[in-house]
Amino acid sequence: MTGTVAIAEVLDVPLDLAAHEKAVADPRAGAVVTFQGVVRDHDHGRGVTLLEYEGHPSAAGILHEVAAEIAADPDVFAVAVSHRIGTLEIGDVALVVAVSTAHRGAAFAACARAVDEVKARLPIWKRQVFADGTEEWVNCP
Repeated sequence: MTGTVAIAEVLDVPLDLAAHEKAVADPRAGAVVTFQGVVRDHDHGRGVTLLEYEGHPSAAGILHEVAAEIAADPDVFAVAVSHRIGTLEIGDVALVVAVSTAHRGAAFAACARAVDEVKARLPIWKRQVFADGTEEWVNCP
């Protein structure tokens, strides 16, 4: 049986962890593992003041492909994943992943795999603005 892709969205509004957890709820699930990628105030020893994410029009489709691949794992009941675009401040959430499975090991592994695949494949560019006023663009895959 294939799991469900409950959420796979690229959004320009704040992401809701509780909605992702609820979306993957399943009476068979003994484990729900979540991940939030949060904007931090530093990168490689430099102070960061904000990030801006821009996504290619194909980003939502690719995000859905990644979620479907994770959901195809026979241990996975459901997966929910969203990435935010636009301007984010320190502490804002850029990525949310939630996965439900029968057991914690499979849930942790599937969640980690989802995060890694999103970071490797999603066509989203990140502009970092540093405390000294300089900025840099970080390439997407």
